[in-house]
Amino acid sequence: MSVARLADKLALSHLSSKDQFAQLYPPSPAYSHITNGSYHRSSLGSIEERSDSTEEHSMLDQQPLDDVLPQMDIIPSSMSRRPMGSYCLMDFHIHRTLGTGTFGRVHLGEPRHNQRFYAMKVLGKDKVIAMKQVEHTKSERAVLDAVHHPFIVNLWGTFQDSSNLYMVMDFVAGGELFSLLRKSRRFPDPVAKFYAAEVALALHYLHTLNIIYRDLKPENILLASDGHIKITDFGFAKRVEDVTWTLCGTPDYLAPEIITSSPYNKSVDWYALGVLIFEMLAGYPPFYTEDTNPVKLYQKIALGVDTVPFPTALNPLAVDLIKRFMTSDVSERYGNLKHGVNDIFAHGWFAEVRWEKLFRKEITAPYVPKIAGEGDASQFEAYHETPAEYGALAPDPYGHLFPDFEYTWPAVPTL
Repeated sequence: MSVARLADKLALSHLSSKDQFAQLYPPSPAYSHITNGSYHRSSLGSIEERSDSTEEHSMLDQQPLDDVLPQMDIIPSSMSRRPMGSYCLMDFHIHRTLGTGTFGRVHLGEPRHNQRFYAMKVLGKDKVIAMKQVEHTKSERAVLDAVHHPFIVNLWGTFQDSSNLYMVMDFVAGGELFSLLRKSRRFPDPVAKFYAAEVALALHYLHTLNIIYRDLKPENILLASDGHIKITDFGFAKRVEDVTWTLCGTPDYLAPEIITSSPYNKSVDWYALGVLIFEMLAGYPPFYTEDTNPVKLYQKIALGVDTVPFPTALNPLAVDLIKRFMTSDVSERYGNLKHGVNDIFAHGWFAEVRWEKLFRKEITAPYVPKIAGEGDASQFEAYHETPAEYGALAPDPYGHLFPDFEYTWPAVPTL
């Protein structure tokens, strides 16, 4: 598929106007001048999910991490996180909005029976159906139910009523890494390295479970009250034994093989980590363009990382790792070579990282958010609030499509 045809398809699937594309890219590389708190890059969802390849060979030939770090135990022994709880809408007081998306909102939820706070993701069934995201929604629930990692958000329960799907997850009080990056303009090398290392541990864990994340970006990385990360928004995550073709992700972070509609594997996540490291260090994504025509962006990505002008102040080791992540040749991409993830953890830029201590959160985070107490959501952007009309009695032609979301008697929440 040509770059132009791909751009047209992606635009039709999620971003249908030039004004929407203009919102994806600020008018200059520095984010510090952007004052609109609602500015976020949108993710692009494919029209429908294609089935995986059944080829006998695999592009990914990993060897155990113990080959490099024999004392490091970063893989929990069980895939199953824990049994999820049974919830219904009347169990919660629903407070302010923490984030918005194409299909609904994320609210701060306070249980009536205890003092713990949660993030409650509410998805409108009609919107999920209209955008043909049923399989992605079901996959998100299944993936989050299967994972348990210190740098990944926990899913505690799911349920539905006649109009909406509900996902009860950790409330991560420190807000988005994107907000911190925007305020800082760019991160010093050690700070970017800290966040990149924690992301690398989370991605490696997902990959051992044959899960591709597919939507890495600063907006999807949250900061806990202790300053350590929690990756969230698993709407595009998927179990893939070999390769897949689905067109999804965030434009700035799409690997070239996704742009060209070629089969791809887990290595697209390592490509995205290279983009993330560049953005944290430079303050803008590597293929940034002021042109609102999406074709321009995809053409730049297709040309490859060798065409990117790197800021001269960047650590040469960081530049080397970014290029090894962002190479268009997947047979040369770090994380996808003979030694798999070992090449990443043993790279010179990460030389001083003590991976086991980092996994155990024994290394102090470079930034600790100022949290006043339980339920303090001040680190999140303010959104226009509208009365939540959840739990209304209505016909439900779609409930059978989401069998793993427990059906509960609707009840109007207290705002």
